[in-house]
Amino acid sequence: MDPLEVIANLNKAFPYFQPVFSADEHTIMGYEILGRYQSDQGIISLGPFFLDEDIPDEYRIEADNYILSQALEKSLNEGISTSFFVNRDANLLMADRGQSLLELLLRFCSKGLDLERIVLEISEKTFRGDFEQLFHLIQYYKTYGIKIAIDNIGGDSDQWERLAKVSPDIMKVDLQHLRKEAGNTAFHNILYSLSMLARKIGSTLLFENIELDYQLHFAWKNGGRYYQGFYLQEPSADFLKKEILREKLKTKCQEYIEHEKRHLKAVHGLAQLLQRETNEHINQLKKQMNDLDSLIISLSKFVGDKFFRLYICDGNGFQLTENLIRKDSRWAALDGFKGKNWSWRPYFLENIMRMQNKNAGLLSDSYSDIETGEMIRTFSYPLGENHYLFMDLAYDFLYDQDGIHY
Repeated sequence: MDPLEVIANLNKAFPYFQPVFSADEHTIMGYEILGRYQSDQGIISLGPFFLDEDIPDEYRIEADNYILSQALEKSLNEGISTSFFVNRDANLLMADRGQSLLELLLRFCSKGLDLERIVLEISEKTFRGDFEQLFHLIQYYKTYGIKIAIDNIGGDSDQWERLAKVSPDIMKVDLQHLRKEAGNTAFHNILYSLSMLARKIGSTLLFENIELDYQLHFAWKNGGRYYQGFYLQEPSADFLKKEILREKLKTKCQEYIEHEKRHLKAVHGLAQLLQRETNEHINQLKKQMNDLDSLIISLSKFVGDKFFRLYICDGNGFQLTENLIRKDSRWAALDGFKGKNWSWRPYFLENIMRMQNKNAGLLSDSYSDIETGEMIRTFSYPLGENHYLFMDLAYDFLYDQDGIHY
């Protein structure tokens, strides 16, 4: 693409609109404004033009503002009252301190545009300037009611620090990686942590580049309120009926709900089974054993291949036994763990209190085991006298339980 050709023929540039759908209403909540160009070979994306840093900033800013002007003019003429996602690279935005964009928006505000419907979507991951200045500009935009979305969210801890400071209204998560990283537990853990961060700072998750059903299911399951991608709707030059996918999304949502209910029912059933079996074994063994290490050694003879690690802690998280490990169908004590404290682990003390209150065992969520790297669950059980038994379920056993491993 010849940038000079684009600038010389800006009248051939125009906006495309990719809808963003909501999980709660199953309707179009907004459109991302994209740039297109009518070339001799047909309609092409202006994405490469805006990403090419060899093109002078003023050229790219001019083209950006031209396309945005056309988009807003069209929305006002057609009475479209959804939100509009306006893409801006942070480096370009700071080139003129965001002045030209704000002037453009205020000009349309006088024509009837509600600035609270504007979502400024910023790519800040590659920002090379002073982040404090960018932060102040973002805060300034917010005073006009403009919402902020941050895209290209990844596992970069520095970026997460910035996210916490900016507290964007929306965080965009690219699901292209899911096709390559579907079995990568680290990727799933990062997204889980991101959903927790979003909840803490009051942001909403938007999952983009949804191209397959399982990606939509993944977005729904991981707290996505907004969805975008070719699986739902490709970009087009026209606005669509707000309810265009309402029935499809409602049906999909019902499918995901039923799937999740079956999953939760299976988890609950497993927890009840483990409670019954552990009750039976422990009641027999406690009559014979006074030593905790002997207790778990005797217990290992009853549990079969469900578990691969057994140990006992007190109510403050101090380990009272060594780890009993199953390897190649044989159990053996692994020294060096007695006396260690695990109260620092997330939810440890909370779960101790739950066991005390219910006087029953708990089955944990799935998580990546520090030592094996496999996704496991732990069944914890109150033994009485401030003693708590922890039994780590083997991945192979969980995998055979119809999806309980995830």
